[in-house]
Amino acid sequence: MPTIEFTASLARHTECPRATIDAATVGTLLGKYFERWPAARGYVLDDQGGIRKHVKVLVDGANLRDRAHLSDVLTITSKVFVFQALSGG
Repeated sequence: MPTIEFTASLARHTECPRATIDAATVGTLLGKYFERWPAARGYVLDDQGGIRKHVKVLVDGANLRDRAHLSDVLTITSKVFVFQALSGG
């Protein structure tokens, strides 16, 4: 089953432990994850259900392609990593 993991910087703000969840897409994975840990949702998703501007999601080491609908396909060995992107100068 796919695994999802969050950086320690997000864990300082809300409970978001590493989890293994049966899901075929990133959207399904996040939906099931947020059922267990609902407080983490607001740190990752915007009001329209897409990935927030300053959050980065990697699927098997590659950037998430569909940030709005979260339709990227997962395999049983997929690893999803969520972290806050840094900006500024």
